[in-house]
Amino acid sequence: MIEVKSKPFANFTFIDLFAGLGGFRLALQSLGARCVYSSEWDKQAQDVYQENFGERPNGDITKVDEKTIPDHDIVCAGFPCQAFSISGKMRGFEDSRGTLFFDVARIVKEKKPKVVFMENVRNFARHDGGRTLQVVQKTMQDLGYSFFYKVLSARDYGVPQKRERVYMVCFRNDLFGGDSCANFEFPKPFPLTRHVEDLLLADGPETAPLYCNRSDIYFNKKKEDKYSNKPIKLAIVNKGGQGERIYSAKGIAVTLSAYGGGVFAKTGGYLVGGKPRRLHPRECARLMGYPDSYKISKRPNQAYKQFGNSVVVDVLQLIALQIAKALETARSGSN
Repeated sequence: MIEVKSKPFANFTFIDLFAGLGGFRLALQSLGARCVYSSEWDKQAQDVYQENFGERPNGDITKVDEKTIPDHDIVCAGFPCQAFSISGKMRGFEDSRGTLFFDVARIVKEKKPKVVFMENVRNFARHDGGRTLQVVQKTMQDLGYSFFYKVLSARDYGVPQKRERVYMVCFRNDLFGGDSCANFEFPKPFPLTRHVEDLLLADGPETAPLYCNRSDIYFNKKKEDKYSNKPIKLAIVNKGGQGERIYSAKGIAVTLSAYGGGVFAKTGGYLVGGKPRRLHPRECARLMGYPDSYKISKRPNQAYKQFGNSVVVDVLQLIALQIAKALETARSGSN
């Protein structure tokens, strides 16, 4: 997480949909906003969320009456990527029915928040030749919102992980006398100053399952003496498939994954102290921007899955700061 001194959302409330581990909540709360409602269907994630935030999220959002959700200023939603069934007709809101995005849309339609802040996998922007994203955009516009989106990589915002996601920000059109916050801009990239080695546990975890000691490890001739803002592949295990690659800790991490197999499943392998190992769950937490004070699942497999599904807190914070800036500029201009 980024240490933020200002609290531009001190008077704002938000809801946390498809909450997962609460990455959106950490980001918005760091800027002063107050969460008034959360929803997450996965019981294991609910347990971790409750342990960290003192409240258990409501379950399946598809079964929640939108009228019962408290009023709020911002909707946060990292909704799962579902294929939209589009028959060539751009009907916007109607086309989105049957997908989890519809649950975001129906809440927005009922509650009319000032801002809608969403995140999804990179391929969401290209799914079905871009038509899926067009449906989301048209739906939000039909509901009376502007629509901004951009694919951002965590490595461009201080986090040494190759993790690209599409971020969507929408402002209600009638804010400040009709100014739709057209001045909004996504945060500008900045040089990376941290690498995997900077986020490793200081003493090194001695948990046996993390380490790999096999005879079928094949190193390449690449040297490990330079830092890079890309993953540096040093070796493979077996045939070098997913979860069978070893990287330098002087580079950035490959994308953490909720699924996948191989000896280094979900994290990739890294050469640490001359020995290849997968990452510890706490190291995964750091690569997602979660502070060390955050309590993670005591079940490693669940922790890996949860962080693989999570959002990068630092990136959300930086986007949220830009949202606050756009709102303030629009408000000032309307006076």
